[in-house]
Amino acid sequence: MEPPSQVSFPEKIQEMHKQETDATVYMNFMKSHRCYDTIPISCKLVIFDTTLQLKKAFFALVANGLRAAPLWDSKLQRFVGMLTITDFINILHRYYKSPMVQMYELENHKIETWRDVYLQYYSPFLISISPEASLFDAIYSLLKYKIHRLPIIDPESGNILHILTHKRILKFLHIFGKRVPKPAFILRQIQELGIGTFRNIATVQQTASVYDALSIFVERRVSALPVVDEQGKVVALYSRFDVINLAAQKTYNNLDMTMQEAVRRRMCFVEGVIKCHPDETLETIIERIVKAEVHRLVLVDRLDVVKGIISLSDLLQAMVLTPAGIDALLS
Repeated sequence: MEPPSQVSFPEKIQEMHKQETDATVYMNFMKSHRCYDTIPISCKLVIFDTTLQLKKAFFALVANGLRAAPLWDSKLQRFVGMLTITDFINILHRYYKSPMVQMYELENHKIETWRDVYLQYYSPFLISISPEASLFDAIYSLLKYKIHRLPIIDPESGNILHILTHKRILKFLHIFGKRVPKPAFILRQIQELGIGTFRNIATVQQTASVYDALSIFVERRVSALPVVDEQGKVVALYSRFDVINLAAQKTYNNLDMTMQEAVRRRMCFVEGVIKCHPDETLETIIERIVKAEVHRLVLVDRLDVVKGIISLSDLLQAMVLTPAGIDALLS
């Protein structure tokens, strides 16, 4: 009978070091690259003066295919914040009464008027980052402050160079991260890694109204809602970005329409819901989310019943911040 195989102490140290190296590959990659490295050669940047009418600002976002724009205060001579689709959602949710009542606040208010109301409840400070800061710091800021747009500002000129997003960072990692050794955990199943949200998932019935969906966006602070049928099967995905279609179509005065109707009316071509399954690997998940250029995947069982959501924030937290002992999503 052969004696059981034994691992020497030096070999144990080497194995522990390998596991540690595996876990910190992406963290070190992000720490060694600057925000400047992600800035494209050519990009579109639209800036709004705070004296601009809200309605015109949202129409301008639609016309330029943008989700957000930096705000410039002429009196203060500096950037003071961002106007985003979240503002549009909050305005609709706050002031909508019925299809028969015009929303004076959206039709006539200026951006600065809305900010006076909004900033009673939220931070008045613009969160930004330097082009020389590391991508690790950028990820930390995005997740800690629960924002989706991080302006890169030149400290010398004060000019905004680019708006950094989760999607841009993950795509950068996906393209250039191939130069570093592939960590072992990327080949493990997503259910084993526990990446994503699996409890108390925010969904909306297809028979519910658009206003009901806006209420969930505001109260739960989620970025997208799986639209489900009576059996809980996902039939569509309605995101914050889809809400801007209400401005494009000038239908924001009819928030009583059903989700089924709202999904049908979407102007842009929308493919089926991008889904994933619990037994798929992290590598597969990353490939799919980058290729589809979406912000999240809906995790379903074999009957297409919603079981979870895996967002870009979840992926960046697990791949970059968790190995550093930081959980920005809970801070």
